Amino acid sequence: MFTIGTLLISEVNATQAGHDFDRTAYYQVLKNRSIEEIEKQLSLIDASNIKEKEAYIGTLLMKKADLVKKAKEKLKLFKSGRIKLETSILSDTTNTEYRFLRLIIQEHAPKSAKYSAQIDTDSDYIKKNYSKLSSDVQEIVKDYSKTSNKLHPEDF
Repeated sequence: MFTIGTLLISEVNATQAGHDFDRTAYYQVLKNRSIEEIEKQLSLIDASNIKEKEAYIGTLLMKKADLVKKAKEKLKLFKSGRIKLETSILSDTTNTEYRFLRLIIQEHAPKSAKYSAQIDTDSDYIKKNYSKLSSDVQEIVKDYSKTSNKLHPEDF
């Protein structure tokens, strides 16, 4: 029989191992405009040991930058997130999902952020390597392509 304490410890251990990470929920948070949901997702990811941790956190920080009010905080969050995501991409240049995360941010970043230099390269890379993505990420890419300027449903 589990006690509440044991159950909570088991849930934390499973989350830390990355077993309970829900990519669909993560991408839903990226799609929404809620700082509170971003904060919750950041906490979940921070407590995990998932391989994509830094890329996911970096992307969420850049998304959060879009939602905060103060210009100084926007810049700080965006720069911090950019460093995390770009470092992840440099450490695994063949990871198509990282390129997809960057494409999402590039398509929605203000021109003043000057974060669009890789937009065509990333969209081409995603199209070329789409079949190598996990089925859940493929569905997310297809869904995103319905509103993207660079990816289109017919690409997949």
